[in-house]
Amino acid sequence: MELHVIERTANAFQQGLTGRQIQAVAERAFGPGAEVRSATELGGGLYNTTYRIDLAGREEPVVLRVAPEPARQFHSERELMRAEYASVPWLAPIADLMPRVLAADFTQSVIGRDWMIQSFLPGTPAPELLGSYPKETHSAFFRQMGKITAAVHAVAGRWFGPPGGPGHARWSEAVVTSLRLIAEDVESCGLDAADLRKAADAAQVGARILDEVTVPRLLTGDLWTVNTMLGAAPVPTICGVLDMDRTWWGDPEADWTMRMARAKQDARTAFFDSYGRPAETDAGAWRRHVYEVRHLGALRLERHRLGNQAGVEDSYQAVAGELSALI
Repeated sequence: MELHVIERTANAFQQGLTGRQIQAVAERAFGPGAEVRSATELGGGLYNTTYRIDLAGREEPVVLRVAPEPARQFHSERELMRAEYASVPWLAPIADLMPRVLAADFTQSVIGRDWMIQSFLPGTPAPELLGSYPKETHSAFFRQMGKITAAVHAVAGRWFGPPGGPGHARWSEAVVTSLRLIAEDVESCGLDAADLRKAADAAQVGARILDEVTVPRLLTGDLWTVNTMLGAAPVPTICGVLDMDRTWWGDPEADWTMRMARAKQDARTAFFDSYGRPAETDAGAWRRHVYEVRHLGALRLERHRLGNQAGVEDSYQAVAGELSALI
């Protein structure tokens, strides 16, 4: 087997597999006769470890995604791969853009970690190609993003929270629980989470406002440019959507995608041409402050994991600004 890996330090969050482990995964997925010809670790992602696998007798490559070891996962990010797997049937409106799940194993009996094998999507990662298009064509990309997001948000569920549960009958319960889990994770890293706990308390006090959201909608979790593939076309054209492991049932306004669509007044405003323009209300604006604290708390954890101390410090000032609108 040819094995091409990304060199990482021993204490890096993402940890690769040995050739023997990859072969064992292939045999579990495709049978004892499976033969891995080559495995190439792919960059770009910051959570799962991902490989392009070429198998003997199989014309198309496949993609192996491996979750972090259970002990390395934050409580607020527990079993994200299982959440994605549970959400696949609900993501049917965009199934034509997503890779197909070919095999999955959550027993952790082969390599001690969850893993999933998916079909290989053609195309080029959007971060690598989007910038090569003239600026005036970028609105076409964001218009497609709005259409994709609207299709996902149109799907209604039975509870609020993670696709695989535990579910909550009220939106406020899901939001407060999430904020408190993130705060616990931040504290487990030796960082101050008092601001996040204040936000959770404010969300609890404002439960009535949160509970104006009564229909759980499917959220993409963190869909944006980094999760899309582009095909060859005169304008940026999305041909694939990847890594839907942070899906959630909740208020569409709580989705990361909505946050990013509003982040700048540039080509991304075309997102709302196809998505639609949600009504602006005082209650909706208040809820968005709560959601922004949740995003900032998750970013604080990610920045800490990546050793971005300056980014961690910046998050405190940003949360303080949101708290001033909540309390």
